[in-house]
Amino acid sequence: MNKFIACFLVAVAIFASVPMFAKNNSSQKEVQQTLSIIKPDAVAANKIGAITANIEGSGLKVVAMRMTQMTQDQAALFYAVHKDRPFYKTLIEFMSSGPVVVMVLEGDNAVEAYRTLMGATDPAKALPGTLRKDFGASVERNAVHGSDSLENAQTEIKFFFTPGQIYSKTK
Repeated sequence: MNKFIACFLVAVAIFASVPMFAKNNSSQKEVQQTLSIIKPDAVAANKIGAITANIEGSGLKVVAMRMTQMTQDQAALFYAVHKDRPFYKTLIEFMSSGPVVVMVLEGDNAVEAYRTLMGATDPAKALPGTLRKDFGASVERNAVHGSDSLENAQTEIKFFFTPGQIYSKTK
């Protein structure tokens, strides 16, 4: 091999390892799981079926589901990350005020896909066709919760489900 080709191959290898020149894999699809909660306001308004239909219509698959009512202690533990926020007490009261439907959703980039489907926290600012725009009434009563990261999804799923209760489509 001549020196030019050898130098060229070394240069390509070096540039490929530099982050700004490395191939961007952010568009890669990764099958993930995320947690969804249909909140007490949407359950009371009989919107479970409509919300679930929208979720399935988006391409996400429901691989675990159950209805439960959190105690105030359970809600406090689940939302502990918000304990220093001004809305924490009312959030705990609301989330324990009635039954919720918890689901594990699975699909390509499920965390991001579900967050997009949910829409902005404030239904008034959410895009048309999102769950919060269509089913939420206010920032406090916005119909659904979804995990905000893959790490939190894994923690939140374990809060409500054991591995034997999740029927993954990929296994």
